[in-house]
Amino acid sequence: MVSPVAGHSPPPFFRRGPAPLARLVVLVSASLTLLVVDHRLHYLELVRQGLSVMTTPLQVLAGMPVKGVRSAGDYFADLAQLQAENTELRREHTELSTMRLRQEQLDRENTRLRALLDMRERAQVESRVAEVVYEVRDPFSRRIVIDKGITHGIEAGSPVVDDVGVIGQVTRVYPLYAEVTLISDKDQALPVQVARTGVRAVMFGAGAGLLELRYLATDVDLREGDRIVTSGLDGVFVAGLPVARVKSVDRDGVGGFVRIVCVPVAGVEAHSTVLVMKPGQPVLPEVDMPTAAGEEKLEAVRK
Repeated sequence: MVSPVAGHSPPPFFRRGPAPLARLVVLVSASLTLLVVDHRLHYLELVRQGLSVMTTPLQVLAGMPVKGVRSAGDYFADLAQLQAENTELRREHTELSTMRLRQEQLDRENTRLRALLDMRERAQVESRVAEVVYEVRDPFSRRIVIDKGITHGIEAGSPVVDDVGVIGQVTRVYPLYAEVTLISDKDQALPVQVARTGVRAVMFGAGAGLLELRYLATDVDLREGDRIVTSGLDGVFVAGLPVARVKSVDRDGVGGFVRIVCVPVAGVEAHSTVLVMKPGQPVLPEVDMPTAAGEEKLEAVRK
């Protein structure tokens, strides 16, 4: 216990202000006064606006983390949606491209089928449409395999044409498919004639998609561009079917014969649908025969 010195009492250990109850009453009174004055006279409106302006940066800073998280979530959600839409668009583009290619192929096949049917009507012979299955991989021959055989009425020796002209002849027949030797094969021979002059000859395959007329004298009336058609002398191919056009005429050939190279008018090396005709039918197709003898012969057969 510390005793007073020189008539002074020691300072209290803790300073004590007004009583808590008194401070509560003063604060409550001041708050009610401010509320009433602000409600009636609006004195604190400017103070409130100033405080809101000063606290706006703090509000923005406080909301930035939440806004950043929301923006990041929206960005990744939009990115995932865009990726999904891009994938879907690519898939649809691929499907549409495939459909367009298939439609173009169907249009080409439809055109070829119409032309084949027109060829059958013009030839006026019994025939059957067949599809090319594959090409025989033999470097020494030119042959294809079709999807029709004995069960479909295909016979060995049947002429095979496309929508333009002759492409070959059936050489082997099996129950469900048949083998066709193309006219460009070196072992294939075909009796033909020149449509312009009526000159008859034999056409042989020369390989590489070319044909050759052989055993014609050097003074034969033949020139580049002449159209070659079947003569019908073999009793297999009907007369007048387009075969080839003359590409070159070499009158300096050995042995006294002219060398004539022709190109086939039909799709001999590129084909998908063909027409197999019945062999040995003597019905003539409607073809242009410019010579008078040919016209008389055609009129006699029609009568």
